[in-house]
Amino acid sequence: MKLVLSQEQQELRAAVRDFLRTASPLPKVRDGYDPQVYARLNGELGLSGLIIPEEYGGAGAGLSELAVALEETGAALLPGPFLATAFTALALTLVPDKELMSGIAEGRIAATLDESEVASDGTTASGTLPQVLSGMDADVLVVPARTGDGLVMVAVELAGPGVTRTALETLDLTRGQAKVVLEGAPVRVLGPAPEHGIADRLCVALAAEQLGVMRAALDAIVAYAKVRVAFGRYIGSYQGVKHKLADMHGKLEQAESIVRYAAWAADEAPDELPEAAALAQAYVGRACFEVARDHLLLHGGIGYTWEHDAHLFYKRAKADEVLLGPPRVHRARLAQLLEL
Repeated sequence: MKLVLSQEQQELRAAVRDFLRTASPLPKVRDGYDPQVYARLNGELGLSGLIIPEEYGGAGAGLSELAVALEETGAALLPGPFLATAFTALALTLVPDKELMSGIAEGRIAATLDESEVASDGTTASGTLPQVLSGMDADVLVVPARTGDGLVMVAVELAGPGVTRTALETLDLTRGQAKVVLEGAPVRVLGPAPEHGIADRLCVALAAEQLGVMRAALDAIVAYAKVRVAFGRYIGSYQGVKHKLADMHGKLEQAESIVRYAAWAADEAPDELPEAAALAQAYVGRACFEVARDHLLLHGGIGYTWEHDAHLFYKRAKADEVLLGPPRVHRARLAQLLEL
């Protein structure tokens, strides 16, 4: 097991970081999803096809490489359907579909995945999905459907007939959700739904994004502590601030080890993945929120203002913490897996 990034992974990280620094800086994040940035992200870097097998036009990389990219998109608070599309691509690696995977790899299709079960007769589907990640921005929805032959995965064109989408007011201003109602919407059956594996991969991918949010939040408050003067001293020289920053750094280091291990397990040791994935969300989700919260508090009064970026990290961290279920759900699963 290797928890240190390879040379290729470091180069990938640098490329994504440099791209996002110029194409999607934090001031632009407030404007929301920009399809042009998403198109460039895929056209210039091919990120949407990173996890897609080469036979479908993707890069054929592993979850370890996708985690590197997600860490950077998380640090940049990238708006739009990139995480939702990554979730979908991870599911499609277990339920391959040439049309969808090729479209995602080429950047033509923004997709989203929802784990809520709908009813289907094999050609149409009906059901209500209360919170679909990037539901207003995605082109295709992949969802499990109950048919007479059992549980299958189906694809739904979100702009097609029988689909009603309603944008939701969300805590995270940088990434939306939608209520999606299917009423006899045409579907295409992709194949039998996997009994396990999808949820674990989603947990690892989300933890990678959370790691990026943590790192960016800590970097921001460390930089601020070096220039902000209070009572004639830089606030970074005060013991209370130094201890808090050290605690935040410790959480970041632990989170990075957990994410690297979980991504490695997904690629190289699938038997270890369930425990690693549960641990990733049990620890990283809460740690990310705590770091983002403390980074906001240490900014003082300015951190509470609408104009400052601190609240954007705080809201992304809280939204991510509960996106796949609160940490207590993952702690309970981890305990069950470990027979505690």
